[in-house]
Amino acid sequence: MTNRFTASALIASAAAAALLLTGCVAGENQPAAEAAADTTDSGDTAALTQGGELNIDFATYNPLSLVIKDQGWLEDALADQDITVNWVQSAGSNKANQALLADAIDVGSTAGSAALLARSNGSPIQVIDIYSQPEWSALVVPEGSAIGSVEDLKGKQVAATKGTDPYFFLLQALEEAGLSETDITVQNLQHADGWAALQNGSVDAWAGLDPIMGGAEAAGAELVYRNVDFNSYGFLNATESFIAEKPDVAQTVVDVYEHARAWALENEEETVAILAEVAALDPAVAATVITERSNLDVDNVPGDAQLDVLTTIGPVFVETGDVLDQSQVDDALDTIINDTFATNADPSIVE
Repeated sequence: MTNRFTASALIASAAAAALLLTGCVAGENQPAAEAAADTTDSGDTAALTQGGELNIDFATYNPLSLVIKDQGWLEDALADQDITVNWVQSAGSNKANQALLADAIDVGSTAGSAALLARSNGSPIQVIDIYSQPEWSALVVPEGSAIGSVEDLKGKQVAATKGTDPYFFLLQALEEAGLSETDITVQNLQHADGWAALQNGSVDAWAGLDPIMGGAEAAGAELVYRNVDFNSYGFLNATESFIAEKPDVAQTVVDVYEHARAWALENEEETVAILAEVAALDPAVAATVITERSNLDVDNVPGDAQLDVLTTIGPVFVETGDVLDQSQVDDALDTIINDTFATNADPSIVE
């Protein structure tokens, strides 16, 4: 059944989006709330974007993106504005960040840690919605491995995708165990390639990512170390140019995301089925990922909860040389959040 959007609801979203020119302003010098007030006082009026494209990613680590793509809600939402929706698959947070930086996509899914790393290194992105609080990363070893703890990784080969949550999960785990990256050899492999390397014996361990990790576990691999506190939130990011030029479209994206959240929570079996199909997973594995390791029932508005996690992770970037100076991280922490879209989200625009 096709879901249609009322014109009045869409215009209401656009009106709320008049505030959202703050995306660029807040990203430069002032908090989103102050910038929103400035925009309102200036008397700016909302205008609906007509024509053009929305380039947005979908990723197996972002179940809501899969649901939205499957249901066609964004296409319906933007049909009256004659906006074409182009879906681009992200194989990992690093790939999503590369696409955002290259303006290949307007909106992309990453882990919070990866978004902060990108912003710290000058990528003009802001988080406009939180899609999950996952436990999507752990340290994985082959079945029967002699590695039974993080300490046992010393001198070993470990696969990890640099610039993503599993990589930063690995670094935090090493630090907690009194080790550092110099105590191991990191093989910088994309997530699926890391699992393949673990299978063929090219590496001793893998910093895994769901849902690939769920499939690995079902195949006999062991999660040797888990820590939900070392996983950052799922960030939905947009480029500042997109936020400034098409705030109404950005608002529609967030509105649809929040409808998808409610739908996924109410339709767990269908959500599992969609993930299983897109990720080519056994339904039982997909069910584990959705029901046990993907907390979708979280506050969608980015804020202190996310900053608390990122403040802990940020110094790791400097220690590893991924960011030159802590001041860059601090600036990113001050400017990465644009909470106005999520605060004004109206899931009811999907009929």
